[in-house]
Amino acid sequence: MSPSNPPKSDVALTHPDRLYWPDEGVTKQALAAYYAEVWHFMAPYVVNRPLALLRLPDGIKGHQRFFQKHAWKGMNAHIEEIADPQDGDGEKLLRISDFDGLVALVQSAVLEIHPWGTTTDHWERPDMITMDLDPGEDVAWTAVLSAALEVKARLEARGLAAFVKTSGGKGLHVVSPLEPKAGWTEVKDFAHSLAENMAADRPETYLATATKAKRGGHIYIDYLRNGRGNTAVAPYSTRARAGAPVSMPLDWQELNAVSGPAAFTLNNVPQRLKTRPKDPWGDFFDAAAPLE
Repeated sequence: MSPSNPPKSDVALTHPDRLYWPDEGVTKQALAAYYAEVWHFMAPYVVNRPLALLRLPDGIKGHQRFFQKHAWKGMNAHIEEIADPQDGDGEKLLRISDFDGLVALVQSAVLEIHPWGTTTDHWERPDMITMDLDPGEDVAWTAVLSAALEVKARLEARGLAAFVKTSGGKGLHVVSPLEPKAGWTEVKDFAHSLAENMAADRPETYLATATKAKRGGHIYIDYLRNGRGNTAVAPYSTRARAGAPVSMPLDWQELNAVSGPAAFTLNNVPQRLKTRPKDPWGDFFDAAAPLE
């Protein structure tokens, strides 16, 4: 699965030895090298999409933490500003269009990349649905695996394909590729109804509302990733957490062998890339269907 020709970038990394994950020994240079390895697989999910970015200039143990949707002082030119067509007078949003843009994010200490579920080619028509399975602290990992399979079955029953990835955080994301035809309201309403139906059928297991008081023993089916302007962490993006976890696309057949939501990290992904025969999400957009 590892690409034969990792891309080269014209973006210069200053202080390449700066530690972004100190305990894991992961530097700015190492992060750029990781993204070069996965760029060909990751690009469709981050290129020409409005982005929300988590920047930690001093690494995950530093005090500076910026959740950024707009430009900052000294921003690299390879990170583009683009006007939101529904907010022409507002602050411009951010996107990248190539690998130089991704390396510019690394240079800027972006440790998490959260795209919209659409591209700037069709702003008002999403090209994916993301169902975020967010378990309470006391929920067994096996229950999260079962929830992912249930979401898959319900999506497939509606004629949609289903793909799965670790979140790198607490749970799993089940993602369905869409032909960009339906609008934001329709897509969010569909995701909401899917979550509500799961919670109605198994109220002892699932929640469709983020009520903190009820979270114990339940999995929150977070459908809110699917509104206009909302985001979900990108496939292959790192997370600004201990262990340097990565949001990793999976094959459904390997799901039961995955030990947890942060099982894949910057330190073990290179071996995974070498041993996997193909990208488990390689046919993601080929499987896109319209939301009926």
